[in-house]
Amino acid sequence: MEGLSKMENGTLYRIAGPVVIARGIKANMYDVMRVGKENLMGEVIQIDGENVIIQVYEDTSGIKPGEPVINTGKPLSVELGPGLLTSIYDGIQRPLEILRKEQGDYIFRGLEAPGLNQTKKWEFKALTKKGDTVHGGTVIGEVAETPGFVHRIMVPPGVSGTISKISSGSFTINDSIGELDNGTLLTLKQVWPVRIPRPVAKKLDPTIPLITGQRIFDALFPLAKGGVAAIPGPFGAGKTVTQQTLAKFCDADVIVYVGCGERGNEMTEVLTEFPGLKDPRSGRPLMNRTILIANTSNMPVAAREASVYTGVTLAEYYRDMGYNVAMMADSTSRWAEAMREISSRLEEMPGEEGYPAYLATRLAQFYERAGRVVPLNKAGEGSVTIIGAVSPPGGDFSEPVTQNTLRVTKTFWALDAKLAQRRHFPSINWLTSYSLYMNTLSPWFEKEVGKDYRGLIGQCMSILQEEEKLLQIVQLVGSDALPEKQQLTIEVARLIREFFLQQNAFHEVDSFCQLPKTRHIMKTILLFKSLGEEALEKGVRVQKILSIKAKNEIANSKYEKDYETLLKGVEESMKKEFAGVSP
Repeated sequence: MEGLSKMENGTLYRIAGPVVIARGIKANMYDVMRVGKENLMGEVIQIDGENVIIQVYEDTSGIKPGEPVINTGKPLSVELGPGLLTSIYDGIQRPLEILRKEQGDYIFRGLEAPGLNQTKKWEFKALTKKGDTVHGGTVIGEVAETPGFVHRIMVPPGVSGTISKISSGSFTINDSIGELDNGTLLTLKQVWPVRIPRPVAKKLDPTIPLITGQRIFDALFPLAKGGVAAIPGPFGAGKTVTQQTLAKFCDADVIVYVGCGERGNEMTEVLTEFPGLKDPRSGRPLMNRTILIANTSNMPVAAREASVYTGVTLAEYYRDMGYNVAMMADSTSRWAEAMREISSRLEEMPGEEGYPAYLATRLAQFYERAGRVVPLNKAGEGSVTIIGAVSPPGGDFSEPVTQNTLRVTKTFWALDAKLAQRRHFPSINWLTSYSLYMNTLSPWFEKEVGKDYRGLIGQCMSILQEEEKLLQIVQLVGSDALPEKQQLTIEVARLIREFFLQQNAFHEVDSFCQLPKTRHIMKTILLFKSLGEEALEKGVRVQKILSIKAKNEIANSKYEKDYETLLKGVEESMKKEFAGVSP
């Protein structure tokens, strides 16, 4: 607080919930302010003559006009350095576990706590030496942040020079580990304003998929590393479980999970479950490569609005080290609602459904921070993939947040409450979902999985689409009235839905499906289709084809580690059964 006392003071003039007006103070846009006697944290969002409008990140009840306002002169920023992984923060990077130890289960207003541990010593190993020329992004050393994870210490963006001294050893994040010839001290930490994207050397095309282990995503609607996906769905459709599954199994190096305005019980579930989860890749705790940001729906709306920026800045920091980062934002609808509430208090002209006119711009600015890039050090590449959940009221996908999200995202995973009610999980509607990354990812799939992979996906999708048309006829006249070939199509579509698209997130084996297994299951189902069509042409009745028992064994392959042996056996059995069927 000593630094704050030197700043110019103003006084509170007007208070409207989290939006307050101060007078008698000079400020720049997005400067962080300390408001009232309790030093509540706030941010300048509008300047109107002598009125400085501030959104406060904490509850403003009890403060009154005339109380002091102090300008820190700095924008809302986060501390970046060793110690981020395994941490649980609120929307403005206050460590919740530290606050809980100091204050108990209730966080009082005006509390301050640095984002990183200021006293812990880290073992720093220098990778550069005296006389080396460095610039923004250059990796100057390493720290073992968590077991098996190397944290690369970089020169902050915008800083360059020649190293005059550098040393390995034990340091806190604020200790000097070296110095440049221009007098710039190098430390283990950086400070970065959350609303400004971190610079990169070059953006790359999204040509590598983010492997999720979920068959419906990896096959029908793939997402690229550095891409953007939206998961809209009504209450109870499974958004949070889907995002937690993706966080656990996707092949990203670092996970940033932002609970933005979610219900307290859901966030509690995340905070209690994540520390106990095992990383399927290393067998160590998943938290070793995870950062959680918790901002529940009963917390102040202004901090909710800031939480997504905090999360994406942390993600960009690890991307700059050359890691692939997956950020889960759950949910952007609550973020948009926070913007709407603040906008109404500012008496701005409302847009559609009361949301601010700049809603589309803010959503685009946030999602555009995703990408696969060459970092400033030009060594290797990194990526930030953003998966944003959307909670449209009543499951109405035509509302503004969903529609504006669809304009900037290339993958749309539409959750369906009816599928969830039928216990079909993941409850992704295969008829309304889509991915625009398929064309750019096809060369990778052809090379790494199989040349027929794209063709198999196309056949499965066309069968599911044809089934939808046929089911409308079935409802009117019954399935027996359909031509035999169409009856076979309905049976194949059932196999795809039940044996391929359905996946058990809690089963030891089925929770993660490798791409070769995904391909083999598709291939076996489509083999049944082709054998069935051949039999129909020979005059075999469809009832005999539908009674083939071997096809039901395909379902068991989902739960077997040695799926290849089982599926090959199923294929042989099907061929034998079809050979024994006569017209």
